[in-house]
Amino acid sequence: MPCGFLLGEVVATILLDVGVQIDHFPGGLSALTKLSSPPWWSNALGLVGLWVGFGAAIGFSRTGGGLPDMAHQWTFRTSDVGFVALGIGAQLLVDLLYLPFHVKDLNKPVNHLFGGATGSAFVFIAILTAIGAPIFEEWFFRGVLFRTLDIGLSEKMSRGGTVVAVVVSACLFGLAHGEPAQFAGLALLGVILALVVKRTQRLIPSILTHASFNAVALASLIAQRANH
Repeated sequence: MPCGFLLGEVVATILLDVGVQIDHFPGGLSALTKLSSPPWWSNALGLVGLWVGFGAAIGFSRTGGGLPDMAHQWTFRTSDVGFVALGIGAQLLVDLLYLPFHVKDLNKPVNHLFGGATGSAFVFIAILTAIGAPIFEEWFFRGVLFRTLDIGLSEKMSRGGTVVAVVVSACLFGLAHGEPAQFAGLALLGVILALVVKRTQRLIPSILTHASFNAVALASLIAQRANH
């Protein structure tokens, strides 16, 4: 599974290099990666490239890896709407837990992602963040990575294997975002999402939870921009 993430990084780098050439970006790829507020298209290409890697890992797990899909993983139920509230609550909980530590730049990742995007570009990045990211990340981290660990470890450690699988997959999810200050909050979210998938045996609930979690951060950014 780590190969899927590494492949995504490689594809993202290739796409960014193509974007730099098309845009005739001053300083090339090296200068682009050092910007604190990169152009919106570079963030979009980076996300798409990463998801290509995730897709490759998902495809391999289903064919060569022998990991079967959950029987009803794409089934939506009316009661799943409640998971939207879970995602909002998870975001508020993370914010509350960070509050005593006065951590600076908690909004840095979302500000970096959107950069100076406005209008249709902002809407496009918002769609990638609120819809694209939850689908691809849940399918990869919970639908493949967590389940692979859970099945493998449970055969050796019984219920303890699930606990280890939840923790390890959550930590890898946090690390994959590459934001040290955000790690604890993202790992906590990863735990919640893994438990949701374990309990429901479906991906739709975790996708809705993840999407509403991201939507709160997006709403905060919109409110922040409206006040400036």
